[in-house]
Amino acid sequence: MKKIAFILVAMITLSSCGSLQEIVNNLPQGTGSVLSQADIGNGLRQALDQGIDKEVSKLMGTDGFYKNDLVKILLPEELQKVDDGLRKIGLSSVADEGLKLLNRAAEDATKEALPIFVNAVKDITFNDAKDILLGDQRAATAYLEGRTQEELYTKFSPVIQNSLGKVGATDLWSNAITKYNTIPFTNSVNPDLTDYVTQKALEGVFKVIAQEEIQIRENVSSRSTDLLVKVFALQD
Repeated sequence: MKKIAFILVAMITLSSCGSLQEIVNNLPQGTGSVLSQADIGNGLRQALDQGIDKEVSKLMGTDGFYKNDLVKILLPEELQKVDDGLRKIGLSSVADEGLKLLNRAAEDATKEALPIFVNAVKDITFNDAKDILLGDQRAATAYLEGRTQEELYTKFSPVIQNSLGKVGATDLWSNAITKYNTIPFTNSVNPDLTDYVTQKALEGVFKVIAQEEIQIRENVSSRSTDLLVKVFALQD
């Protein structure tokens, strides 16, 4: 009974703050209340860990990119007519193999992401967590993106280059696109295949993390721990 009364008093106190901003700013540092600053930080870490474990891990396996329409790497829009043309003349298998090579390279590279993400999540401070909680639907993803994208690019690029280089795709692409870019009235396409696939792989990684973050923010059933339930209840 005392515990219920304590929780009700705490809820009334929080409600009287008038806004989520005030609620978060007035959270105590210790762990003796319903929620503390440390709880907020740990809750946001759990949310990011859940996105990484549940979604990013899927991208590492065979077809993680290739059979996921959300992140599948396609030819640049300017070159979609090449893909379409191959399919129209009965060479769908050739077109598929070309796309598969791009996506396999991204799947290989994503294995480099986990330790980088783990370190970034560990470094979340209460101020970071507060900004994330008060931010938009992908604020946690944006935090991770800002702190890891440069390092991820450095790790992804050589893996992708090696994967594509083994089949001669990088030289073939570079020669073809360089010639394509000389055609008048066409939009220039990046002739660096490694850079193109690396950029698309990074976009895909952060897309799936953002997708999981939005689920946690919007759906109570996606909050897999008691702490996630309590922390994100503040924004509901």
